Amino acid sequence: MTTLIPPTTETTTPAASATRAGAPRTRNSLAMLGHQIRYEQLSFWRNPQSMVFTFVLPIVIIGIFGAVFSGSEGQDFFFGLTGMQYYTPVIAAVSVLGACYGQLAIVLAMRRQTGVLKRLHATPLPAWVYFAGLLVHCVVVSIVDVALVFGIGALYGVDLPTHWGAVLLTLVLGAASFCALGVGVASLIKNSEAAPAVVQFIQFPLVFISGSYFPIHAELLNTIAGLLPVKPFNDAMLALFTQDAGFQWRDLAVLAAWGVIGALIAVRSFRWDPRPE
Repeated sequence: MTTLIPPTTETTTPAASATRAGAPRTRNSLAMLGHQIRYEQLSFWRNPQSMVFTFVLPIVIIGIFGAVFSGSEGQDFFFGLTGMQYYTPVIAAVSVLGACYGQLAIVLAMRRQTGVLKRLHATPLPAWVYFAGLLVHCVVVSIVDVALVFGIGALYGVDLPTHWGAVLLTLVLGAASFCALGVGVASLIKNSEAAPAVVQFIQFPLVFISGSYFPIHAELLNTIAGLLPVKPFNDAMLALFTQDAGFQWRDLAVLAAWGVIGALIAVRSFRWDPRPE
C-alpha cells in the first residue's frame, strides 16, 4: 500500500514578503539616486558657462567689495558692521539663491521644452529620485559656492562663524526651500524662452528689498521682507557671522514655510511634457 505524502508548502505572510521585497527595492532606489546625483554633477561640471556664473561671479563680486571696504571701520549704515562683515554672508546667501532657485527653474523649463523631462518620466526612474538628485546636487554646489565666498572674506579679515552646525542647517534648509520654489516657479513657466525673464521678475525685487545689494533701514519694508524667503536667509547668515549666534529658529521657520509652499505648487502644477502653445 502506497502512502501519499502531500507536498510541503511554504506559508508566506504578506508582511514577510514585503520585508524581503522591500530591501532590494530600497537598495535599487538608493543606487538610482546615487546615479542621478552623479549625472547632475557631471552635467554641471562639464558646462563651463554654468560654472562661471555659479562660482566666478560671486568670487568677483566679493573680491571687488573686499578691495572697496578693506580696512574700513564699522558704520551705522551697515548696522555697526564693516562693509566686508555685512557683504560676506549676504553674498554667500545670494549665491545659494542663484544656484538653487534661479538656475534650477531655468534648467527645468529648458529640459521640459526639449522633451528631456518627458523622456525621463517614461523611464522606471521614480519622480522622487529625480528631484532628490536635483536637491542634493544643488546643496553640493551651494556648499562649494559658500566655502569660496567665506574663504575670500577670511582673506580680508572677516571672522568665520563658530557654530558650524547652525551654518550647515541654515545652508541646507535654505537650499531646499529655494529648490522647492525653483521647481514651483518652473511649473508656471510656459516655455524656456520666458524662463530667465520670469525668474528675474521674481528674484530681483526680492533680493533688492531684502538688503542683498545694500542695507535697508525702512522698518516697514524690513517687516514685509521678513515674511518673504530671501531676507530671513540673509538675516540667519548675518547672525551666524556677526553675532556669534546659533540657530535662528524664526528665520528658519519662515524658510521652511516657503519651502512647503513651493513644494505644494510643484506637486499641483508640475508638468513633464511641454505646454501646448
